[in-house]
Amino acid sequence: MKPIIAPSILSADFAYLAKDLEMVNRSEADWVHIDVMDGVFVPNISFGFPVLKYVAKLSKKPLDVHLMIVQPEKFINEVKALGAHTMNVHFEACPHLHRVVQQIREAGMQPAVTLNPATPVAMLKDIIQDVYMVLLMSVNPGFGGQKFIEHTVEKVRELRALIDSTGSKALIEVDGGVNLETGARLIAAGADALVAGSAVFAAPDPEGMIHSLKDL
Repeated sequence: MKPIIAPSILSADFAYLAKDLEMVNRSEADWVHIDVMDGVFVPNISFGFPVLKYVAKLSKKPLDVHLMIVQPEKFINEVKALGAHTMNVHFEACPHLHRVVQQIREAGMQPAVTLNPATPVAMLKDIIQDVYMVLLMSVNPGFGGQKFIEHTVEKVRELRALIDSTGSKALIEVDGGVNLETGARLIAAGADALVAGSAVFAAPDPEGMIHSLKDL
């Protein structure tokens, strides 16, 4: 089965966002990945719901909304209003994670949980059967274009073992430093979905890069 490819618009050219979204719509990409940053949970601010409404209006691909923010549960209704397919919250930002996962599902979205690089996969043992997807950060969240953290490949293997041993159906997504070389190793280790930002939008042929990632 081919991997799910989710171009991250954090790396798009915001002066020509509509044009970049048209490219993604034409491409073999499966989802559009949206990184929302608040400057508190991560040391950067990206964009808010006025921009996201515009993205939702133009995108023909399902929206994979990744909230790198404190108290993400406060924005479940806003994310739902975008028509988002997946709402992704950080394990580290949710002291009552089980409740948040249920609220996301009750709102009609697929619940996903993200782990920062230093958070062990074992922390998901009691929630893994309740989530649609786990996103492993392969860079420290907050900025695009960072160097891939090599330990992530082993972390994917650990997560695949946890999913298989519990009978969970959760997908494994990886975000950060994903390119053709790292992407191939992540897929081989058991990843299902790849978020690619700079690798796509900085490529001479972004559509061709999405095609190449899809063929990994």
